[in-house]
Amino acid sequence: MSVSVGSVAPDFTLKNQNTEDVTLSSFRGKKVVVLFFPFANTSVCTKEMCTFRDALSDYKNLDAQVLGISVDSPFSLKLWDDKNNYGFPLLSDFNKEVSTLYGVLYESFVPAKFDYKGVAKRSAFVLDENGVVKYAEVLEVAGDEPNYDNIQAALKS
Repeated sequence: MSVSVGSVAPDFTLKNQNTEDVTLSSFRGKKVVVLFFPFANTSVCTKEMCTFRDALSDYKNLDAQVLGISVDSPFSLKLWDDKNNYGFPLLSDFNKEVSTLYGVLYESFVPAKFDYKGVAKRSAFVLDENGVVKYAEVLEVAGDEPNYDNIQAALKS
């Protein structure tokens, strides 16, 4: 399954970097930016999450909650957050259920070098206050970053 613009985003509950449950539907009434990323502590993922961290006040002013999701364990995410102070939940999809539900798993991640199975594709979904997807971007190349301007524009519309 994949999530598309105009559909209601599938609900989920995942552990954050502090091993607390975070449920998507608990943010109803707010806009939400759901960001899938391949791996914590890698250069592009760190740059992406730091870009959101550095603009977090802009997202808060738009009444938007940012959520980062990867297949890393909550323990790895905690160490990464401690190092970078992201200021938003980093969620562990260790069992790959949510990444599968959203249709954002690589069949093979960088096959020439790693050939890892079941790694989240870098993806961005903007949800309105009712959980309807207003913007969806799924990147096939792990080194690419989402279009930050389009994400902000979707939140403003």
